[in-house]
Amino acid sequence: MNAGVQRGRYRAVLTGAGGGIGAAIARRLAPQAELLILVGRQRVPLEALAAELSGTRVEIVCGDLCEDATVAKVAAAARQGAVNLLVNNAGVSGFHAFETQDAQAIRRLVDTNLVAPMLLTRALLPQLGLAPGAQVVNVGSVFGALGFPGFAAYGAAKAGLAGFSQSLRRELADTTIAVRHFSPRATRTAINSAAVDAMNRELKTAEDTPEAVAEAFMRFLAGSAAQHVVGARERFFVLLNKLLPGLPDNAIRKQLVQIRKHLPR
Repeated sequence: MNAGVQRGRYRAVLTGAGGGIGAAIARRLAPQAELLILVGRQRVPLEALAAELSGTRVEIVCGDLCEDATVAKVAAAARQGAVNLLVNNAGVSGFHAFETQDAQAIRRLVDTNLVAPMLLTRALLPQLGLAPGAQVVNVGSVFGALGFPGFAAYGAAKAGLAGFSQSLRRELADTTIAVRHFSPRATRTAINSAAVDAMNRELKTAEDTPEAVAEAFMRFLAGSAAQHVVGARERFFVLLNKLLPGLPDNAIRKQLVQIRKHLPR
């Protein structure tokens, strides 16, 4: 453990912990955590992950965060564990032409990526308010700040999560709770469909491993910045998209032929 890293500093709820970025964050967070409450839909991967994290107290909550009963179970575990950190990492992706995207799929994307973390945060705020230096960290996506074809619903949900993070941060500015937002770029995880993987290869999209994202997350967590986008190139394009959106419009339009080859319709 590096000098200056405080073991037992965090008592954390981590959603989407069953694999990908969530599991990688759990492994990096565990040496600094007194308690990890791992939340996911499938018990087997959560139990396998918990078995790896020796030296840290681990609890598991299995369920769908779009259901009120699961949110209640997580809130009860958070109160019992006196948590001081909530990491809203759970999410689902959806790469599809918006015109033909299933309505239920759109609702699921928005519910999972935006509504569920909002309601879980609301449920945990009373407990977090009791903990000095408490944090809520919402894990978004670069697509929440830089719209991309095929990800209209997903990008809208992630943009909403960024807006929620900013609004709640300002609402709680005179409390002990910090609300922060962390945005990975493309990451090699099972959340990506084969079509997305093929498109990324053709477009030569920069991709990170979950472990690299977890490293970046831990650096962000140790700092005080309100938000962070992974990747210098991605941060540049996000800024450009804010200041001169017509330039990314034109650049992405030139890629539409390649994108549409892979876009499910």
